[in-house]
Amino acid sequence: MRTIIAATAAVLLAGTAFADEQVIKLKQAPGVDKVENNCQACHTLAYIPMNSVYLNAAGWDAEVTKMINAYGAPVDADDAKAIAEYLKKNYGS
Repeated sequence: MRTIIAATAAVLLAGTAFADEQVIKLKQAPGVDKVENNCQACHTLAYIPMNSVYLNAAGWDAEVTKMINAYGAPVDADDAKAIAEYLKKNYGS
């Protein structure tokens, strides 16, 4: 029962902004909707601009692959491609 309650709470809180949390506005470009719909289900979008100074095109490809293969992000292949393209074009160093 505790597991069900914890899982329900996690789902409800996933889309909740907390008082001290900064609202992240990503660059408006093709694919931003895929990033917002898929990525922020598990973590803040603040990681994108924060990591953009370190990641080039190959780095973003690796990050998207890691999120899916290592962390089990439920992202389909078409969305993964769109996410990687968006990140490379808009946040690649």
